[in-house]
Amino acid sequence: MSDSLVDVQQVKKHFPIGGNQTLKAVDDISFSIQKGETLGLVGESGSGKSTLGRTIVGLEGATSGSITYKGKDVSTLGRKEARETNRTMQMIFQDPQASLNPRMKVMDIIAEGIDAHGLWKGKKRKERVFQLLERVGLQADHAKRYPHEFSGGQRQRIGIARALAVEPEFIVADEPISALDVSIQAQIVNLMEDLRQDSDLTYLFIAHDLGMVQHISDRIGVMYLGGMMELADSDQLFQETLHPYTQALLSANPVPDPAVTNSRERILLEGDPPSPVNPPSGCRFRTRCPHAMDICSEVVPEWKEQQAGHWVACHLYNE
Repeated sequence: MSDSLVDVQQVKKHFPIGGNQTLKAVDDISFSIQKGETLGLVGESGSGKSTLGRTIVGLEGATSGSITYKGKDVSTLGRKEARETNRTMQMIFQDPQASLNPRMKVMDIIAEGIDAHGLWKGKKRKERVFQLLERVGLQADHAKRYPHEFSGGQRQRIGIARALAVEPEFIVADEPISALDVSIQAQIVNLMEDLRQDSDLTYLFIAHDLGMVQHISDRIGVMYLGGMMELADSDQLFQETLHPYTQALLSANPVPDPAVTNSRERILLEGDPPSPVNPPSGCRFRTRCPHAMDICSEVVPEWKEQQAGHWVACHLYNE
């Protein structure tokens, strides 16, 4: 699409693990992220969400397929263009304690990207860090402290300030609230929404909490065992769910209204997800799917647009 900021086409990320075996963490995924939107990404642990995010921003190299950013294939960029792309694509990590260097003060943590790209120096560098701290709800004098002197929510705000420091256009937020107290999660999500509007940011927001993903996302993609099962507008995904796996996920999602919760049928999936080292033939979800057919074990379902903007990979919707 012409207004796509990020375009992912048939991307695979496989890891050799010895014994001629391969872990297929991300396996043939295609989608686009439009400029200015938040695309949510959900799925069980081990579905490949974080690996996909890391591959898009270049922390992992894709095994095959293409990732296009602002109309250019990132694998073919020259050194200067790659450096600029790295600046404008940033990441917020899941564990704010593990992602911040405990030996560095907050000033230097936030300014690390500034220094690497030579954006500001001296007094302007310091002013930029102070400005960023206040922008994420902290104080300028926090720049003198070390990460261990802050709470989990404050550390994540520092991580967000670090990502913003180099004026990015696209941010992958890899489960940025999962390590935080519930009371803090909404504050961080609201902060990210405000920053998106103020700075014209585009997000890939990875999370487990379906309610929070629905709140912040314009569209939502659902991953299972390295593959994309369904992708649709946020409201459409919840109201007109197509894939059996998505239906099972949503049936387990708590709803504040008891009437809705009590009237909704809970879909229980049998067994555990198969190993990504040896995924099932055909549809990767067929071993747990209550609607599995013979064709599901023989043919990989096509990734297809069933309705306008609503994509699904399932034989139930193929002719």
